[in-house]
Amino acid sequence: MSEPDRHHLPWPVLATVVALLALPVVAVLMVPLYARRGPELWGFPFFYWYQLLWVFIASGCTYLAYRLVHNARRGGDR
Repeated sequence: MSEPDRHHLPWPVLATVVALLALPVVAVLMVPLYARRGPELWGFPFFYWYQLLWVFIASGCTYLAYRLVHNARRGGDR
């Protein structure tokens, strides 16, 4: 018997990973959504804190995508 191919992911996992990685990119590329001054948060215009917020959201999405790929390649065990 051959070992399962560790390079191919099931399509639901792959679709979820693509969505997780595309979400922050699309959110930051939609400039008209956040190209404004208000509302302010602690004196920072919306433009700046929106982008900073996506830094943290993107790192969380990247971590979740990594864990999904890692678990799928290990066969679902932790």
